[in-house]
Amino acid sequence: MDKDEVLRKSLVDLIKGGNAHADFQEAVKDFPAELRGKRPKGAPHSPWELLEHMRIAQWDILEFSRDGNYKSPKFPEGYWPATPEPPDGKAWDACIHSFCTDQDALCTLIADKSTDLYSRIPHGEGQTLLREALLTADHNAYHLGQFVTVRRMLGGWK
Repeated sequence: MDKDEVLRKSLVDLIKGGNAHADFQEAVKDFPAELRGKRPKGAPHSPWELLEHMRIAQWDILEFSRDGNYKSPKFPEGYWPATPEPPDGKAWDACIHSFCTDQDALCTLIADKSTDLYSRIPHGEGQTLLREALLTADHNAYHLGQFVTVRRMLGGWK
């Protein structure tokens, strides 16, 4: 495996998570419906808020990375759901599905040898796909850690 392949594989592994902490699937598996919109004492966000924020931010990074006409949501309000509770169980499931679909799309883009990881994204302000991949991994790991902590605080972690 050459250096470029090693880097691409490492980035995908970093985005998928699970090397040094719980991965996304483990964190959301069998999450009790009655806890999804609860904010434990001392925590600023509910599990739903964290999950939906992760989905929106990752989607934003993906679309920015691949679409020169994409416009990001207004910050910060466009990156967080309006309420601590999901509208319904379908919204929770759809959020998880979209997060995973977008994560796979980003990983496919990164793994594609024809994708230049180092050149500036033409419509950006100096960002590269390498930077966006690292940003995604960092952001997801941070908020996934919060998600697991909130789940533990609510008594919903094994």
